[in-house]
Amino acid sequence: MTMRILTAAGVLVSAFVHLWLWIDGFRHIHVIGPAFMVNASAGIVITILLLRWNSWIPLFLAVGFGASTLGAFILSTTVGLFGTNEVWSGGWVMAAALSEVVAILAGFVALRQEVPRHSRV
Repeated sequence: MTMRILTAAGVLVSAFVHLWLWIDGFRHIHVIGPAFMVNASAGIVITILLLRWNSWIPLFLAVGFGASTLGAFILSTTVGLFGTNEVWSGGWVMAAALSEVVAILAGFVALRQEVPRHSRV
């Protein structure tokens, strides 16, 4: 259960950062603004699912959330994403990136702990 809570914390921090950045002005950026709101909303829903539904599905969603969010940021800092180029600087960027890494790693560990292994024949 500890890894599930850590996964939920990672997802929630990422969702909060994206919501804050959306409020702070990213909402005016074409495509990226709506994507930040979708990210924040999805992160909140996934966090609730992680804490309330004892299934492997929320863990799978959390790993995908972290990987896709971090992947989109990496794209935006390298080749650009929908005409937007970001940089690896600032507290919000580092908080989001770290929380997404936590969501991915803790989610994988929780999946491994909670999903029964197939028995060998």
